[in-house]
Amino acid sequence: MTTRRPDAAGGATPRRRSASASARPTAAGAAPDAAAPAPRSLAEDLRQRSDDSIAALLAARPDLVHPVPADLGALATRATTGPSAARALDRLDVFALQVTTALAALGEPADLRQLQEGLPDVDPALVAGVVDRLRVLALLWGRDHDLHLVRPVREALGTYPAGLGPAMAEGRRGVAPYADDPALVERTLTEAPDGAREALERLLWTSPVGRVEGADRPVSVESARTPVEWLLARHLLEPIAADTVIVPREVALPLRGGVLVPDLVPHPPSVDHTDRTPNLVDRTAGQQAFSFVRLVEDLLEAWSTAPPAVLRSGGLAVRDLTRTALGLDVDEEGAALVIETAYAAGLLAADGELDEVWCPTPAYDSWLTRSTAERWTLLAQTWLLMTRTPVLVAGRDDGGGRVNALARDLDRALTPEARRAVLDELVALEPGQSPSHHALLERLRWRRPRRTSPLWQAVVEAVPEEAERLGITGLGSLSTHGRMLLTSTLPDEASNEARAAARMPGRASVPAEVAAAVDAVLPEPLDHVLLQADLTAVAPGPLEGALAREIALMADVESTGGATVYRFTEATIRRALDAGRSATDILAMLSARSRTPVPQPLEYLVNDAARRHGALRVGVATAYLRCDDPATVTAALADRKLAALRLTRVADTVIVSASPIDLVLERLREAGYAPSAENAEGAVVVRRRDSRRTPTRPRPPRLSGEPPAPTEALLSAAVRALRAGETAAAHRPPAMPESGGSGRLPRSTTSETMAELRGALDRQKAIWIGYADSTGTATERVVEPLRLDGGFLTAYDLRTAEVRTFTVARITGVAAVADKAP
Repeated sequence: MTTRRPDAAGGATPRRRSASASARPTAAGAAPDAAAPAPRSLAEDLRQRSDDSIAALLAARPDLVHPVPADLGALATRATTGPSAARALDRLDVFALQVTTALAALGEPADLRQLQEGLPDVDPALVAGVVDRLRVLALLWGRDHDLHLVRPVREALGTYPAGLGPAMAEGRRGVAPYADDPALVERTLTEAPDGAREALERLLWTSPVGRVEGADRPVSVESARTPVEWLLARHLLEPIAADTVIVPREVALPLRGGVLVPDLVPHPPSVDHTDRTPNLVDRTAGQQAFSFVRLVEDLLEAWSTAPPAVLRSGGLAVRDLTRTALGLDVDEEGAALVIETAYAAGLLAADGELDEVWCPTPAYDSWLTRSTAERWTLLAQTWLLMTRTPVLVAGRDDGGGRVNALARDLDRALTPEARRAVLDELVALEPGQSPSHHALLERLRWRRPRRTSPLWQAVVEAVPEEAERLGITGLGSLSTHGRMLLTSTLPDEASNEARAAARMPGRASVPAEVAAAVDAVLPEPLDHVLLQADLTAVAPGPLEGALAREIALMADVESTGGATVYRFTEATIRRALDAGRSATDILAMLSARSRTPVPQPLEYLVNDAARRHGALRVGVATAYLRCDDPATVTAALADRKLAALRLTRVADTVIVSASPIDLVLERLREAGYAPSAENAEGAVVVRRRDSRRTPTRPRPPRLSGEPPAPTEALLSAAVRALRAGETAAAHRPPAMPESGGSGRLPRSTTSETMAELRGALDRQKAIWIGYADSTGTATERVVEPLRLDGGFLTAYDLRTAEVRTFTVARITGVAAVADKAP
């Protein structure tokens, strides 16, 4: 119990006990202290473990920490729930699962030496290592000669683990001789008729249960006529129903040669790989990283002026996905990855208007101000953690309908775990080693044998391709910056403040070391193009952002590859003129940015388009058209393509229309004219589609899957809280008549409460109190009173290991603690 020393002011200062001091064993391993009494339950086993062992359990099973259990008994209860035990089993590899199955086949309790004898083809030390690992995970408890699997594990492994039936010697008298003398099984079978041994061996390794009509009919040695009757008569098979027989464990094990589980695989399969130089891998991954950032930028720039509509059911229409893939020059799978990553990063969202469209968020503008390396790091972190699953796009849902990009139901909780599982296999390889796709998946199947769902398979098979597209890997090998990304602190592993900032993309921080590593291998953007006489420009590499936007404004991409080819046409030059560029601006920019002279055909194209551009002007009448050339006005009036505008001539050089200006401009351009807009003073107005943005949006929420790994600080605090809870539980008051014999604190009046508190303060003894908080929720606490003054109790709370102040009016009852050590 915590002791107090009076201070100079007449109060008391608690001397707190450290968590390590309250731990009984001092060893860091998971096995119970050999000097302590044999545990009778998992809770007792946990109480005999050291703080390091408890911390190792919480680190290996993060779901047990959220929230921290009240004490070790509550921790044992939570660890033995079905969902929690299933999560732990899902993390076991093939060999660990085989050892666990063998333990289940041995029954309760199991013996380590017997287990090692039943797995004769592997090193006994490997088996003992798995047993220790199962103890750490709290899937197994007890001493080496008294091992117990927790109930959910036994239930998960089925009725007949390892294909072995139950031991039946105690309940079936005829089976008892085989338990006393296992060699009797083989001696008996030497006299078996044809087909008897074969019938028995068919039930040895898969399932011990077989179907036999009339299995429960009386059969004697003399009356047996068939091979199955011969086996039943000699109790090598035992009936368990009218039409069902089973092979007793006492019979099966000798026939198996004592082997509990066959075909043990103690080590992961080797990985076939191709060796590449790390420098080549990093440069290739850097090129891919740069391309992915540019794809996201191109996507959001396009959608800021021509946003696609949000489907009524949510998501992106198939035609819009196809159009986007063509615009980005990628396949639909690549387009879906770009779209979903931008959405999960908070750079893209629905605008929330009546006719909703998908367009960039204000965070996109903040993202653009970052360096290319920082932009990539934010996208790569997003991809690692997001529950959005692009591989499902274009597939079929449970109802048979097509799954659309940006659909609401595209989140899957297991997706981040699957991505990390694949990439962890790449981390285990040497730099530059590029495994084959088949070998990588085979190794992962050894790591996670219980993960067999179609969704898991689809995600893990897509991860290598997605990682390559993002630039985390290059040529199939993990890059240096990809390796640093996986070992850095991700938002889910950071503090609450960092996680909150990460949900707002404009404030999200990225690891500086990762950004520096990727920046070192990003291709140097080019500041020039090569103009050619066939009205094309060749970019031999990635262009600077400003140059890329200018070239994209005045030319269309014709082909991509090692170099990008842009083509100039009258329509593309007119697009630049509409955006406010003049012929002089266009030619000056091309001359300054080209390593070759501006070809004469391109100069003619620009000047001719500029000469025609703005010759016909549109103003407000609702709209008017004016032109210095009466012939052009006459031609426009006679053009049948413009009949819908209902044009009326008001002068030789002026026409008016009842249609809006935007519609007039659009129809004139479709008819082959090159109009420009002007204001009321007659000055040319640059009219282009405004860039659209959504209101400020946080990142879309992720589905809650596996909880994040606890930090060292959280583990230390959790262990201290568990030890404090044990201390409090040790002082729980005994059952009292006033509380109905339930052990709950009795209700007490204010005067009785004050008297008990003063007595505990005088005796310097801990006391139980029932306390109602501001919400009316009542809790029970064991406290050591320090001061009682003005209706408030200052006391040391043993459960939280803190000095707290309690309002006396909210104390519902008091009781003395039990007289036993904590």
